[in-house]
Amino acid sequence: MSEQDENETQGVVFGVLAAVVLGVIALVVGLAIWATTPSASPAAAETAVVLGVEESDTAPQGEALAQVFFAVGSAAFDPADAAVLATVQSALVGQGEAIVLLSGFHDESGDPAMNAELARQRALAVREALLVAGVPAERIKLRKPESTLGQGSPEESRRVDIRVQ
Repeated sequence: MSEQDENETQGVVFGVLAAVVLGVIALVVGLAIWATTPSASPAAAETAVVLGVEESDTAPQGEALAQVFFAVGSAAFDPADAAVLATVQSALVGQGEAIVLLSGFHDESGDPAMNAELARQRALAVREALLVAGVPAERIKLRKPESTLGQGSPEESRRVDIRVQ
């Protein structure tokens, strides 16, 4: 192997190593920025306002009429919970002034700020399911509970409480 070939090989190796080092540095910086960025983005808040979804300060009264439970890290409404929607619709019949009050919760696992947003997304998912089921938007209110951390087992904590009041 000639000296020129060795120099070219060393140049390629150093170039690859430099690219790997720069890639790792970029990854670390990116992760650090991502980890320090608040999870509730202003865009999400603006979208909620545009959709007319505001959190109500209406105090919950009595026990929840129904609860919808969610998987870990999920805010997807399970169509298997359609019976809950029918229960809410039945409770609203004959109660012209009644509202549906939704409060989302989460379990203890994970980042508290991300969990609070997840609890809100769960309430929004139930709201959307109620809208699709025919409940008028003006009769559905979201309420941020004093603590979005649910009580009971982790499975019971990942829920949305539904009250008709």
